[in-house]
Amino acid sequence: MAAQQQYQQLVVLVRVLPEGEYFLQLQALEKVAKVWTMVKYIGLGFWLSHMRLPRTITEGYEMSELTSGQRATRCLTGEDIDRVPFGIGIGWHPWAETLRVWQEQSGDPDLDYGNAVGLDSDWALPRMNFGIFPVFETEIIEETDEYIVHRNEHGITVRDRKDRGSIPEYLDYPVKNSEDWERLKAERLSIDVPGRFDMDWDAFRAEIEESGAGVQLGHYPYGIFGTPRDLLGAEELLVAFYDKPEMIQDIMETLTSLWLALYERATQEVKVDQIHIWEDMSGRQGSLISPSMVEKFMMPCYDRIATFAREHDIPLISVDTDGDCSMLVPLMMKHGVNVFFPFEVQAGNDILEYREKYPELGIIGGLDKRALAGKRDDIDRQVEKAAKMIEKGRYVPGFDHLIPPDATWENYCYAAEEIKKVCYGMK
Repeated sequence: MAAQQQYQQLVVLVRVLPEGEYFLQLQALEKVAKVWTMVKYIGLGFWLSHMRLPRTITEGYEMSELTSGQRATRCLTGEDIDRVPFGIGIGWHPWAETLRVWQEQSGDPDLDYGNAVGLDSDWALPRMNFGIFPVFETEIIEETDEYIVHRNEHGITVRDRKDRGSIPEYLDYPVKNSEDWERLKAERLSIDVPGRFDMDWDAFRAEIEESGAGVQLGHYPYGIFGTPRDLLGAEELLVAFYDKPEMIQDIMETLTSLWLALYERATQEVKVDQIHIWEDMSGRQGSLISPSMVEKFMMPCYDRIATFAREHDIPLISVDTDGDCSMLVPLMMKHGVNVFFPFEVQAGNDILEYREKYPELGIIGGLDKRALAGKRDDIDRQVEKAAKMIEKGRYVPGFDHLIPPDATWENYCYAAEEIKKVCYGMK
């Protein structure tokens, strides 16, 4: 019994030789006891012959169990890991309507889907004010039985369905001309406005200590293209690249300066693992602006962010953009980006092709969410794709966007179980 108690505190390493040198870590007393009994009475050779080990398991030296944040960071940068991250990223989370469907199908009105399938802790986000602050006063403009028109805290007038059965319809934006921009910049984008940096850092440190999550700076809806789009509207922004280029450059540079100031404050409080840039600047036909415009307007800001990351030893710079990102990936990689997601399959993205072209790129997602509305064979094909990607490294499996409401709870659970087996090296 004393020996078993010691095993609670130790990592048991089993050296495997048939296909190279790998190490399997087993921590938890229950698992250790079972494995030790199996090895002792059945024989090491028999046990090893019935175990399939992922090629991502640590090679060559002992490693204690990694936290969720350490595991994700090391996986995406191609370093040794104890197992593949499971359940990190947008592709494991449902739309609001989907969650309501799952609650009905599961019979649990308080369904915690992440806990139910055992998702790893996702990135922890410092709760600072990265955008408009002080925020606009919210206002209800019109309300019917079906929808509500309101101005939100970002100053955008939105029509929302009350049943949240579709994405919001954006009707009006806070910036229509240079005068609007100058006023907004002075009143609501100042770095020194009281309250912008306020947050309880002691509580945040305790949170990440308990969860083991990595720290991410930046999140939706903040990006060099994404935020200006929310200030002007998509069409107005695209036109402004031509008829108000100085204003667009000023918006992007002002936002970058604000974010870098926030990043600097955060790095004084915690170790940061990732800077995230939300863009959503692509459709099925590719980027909404040309490569030359991306280079001219956006990449000077990316260069500033990449320099900050290097100077502060932040290993990951990630970009979220929907649609066909094939033009943006190599361009942004030249300017410091080393992680992309979600690689929407409907837009023509094939993560296996991206992996062959860009072996140094960290990839999250890229599994077809439509399979969750199909049969198990459809899901199995996505599991096989995940396994192939895991074999090649620098990949965190997940679906290619938020889960839609036609995906059943049963299928989600089955997909999670099968992908988890791959991540844990049990399949």
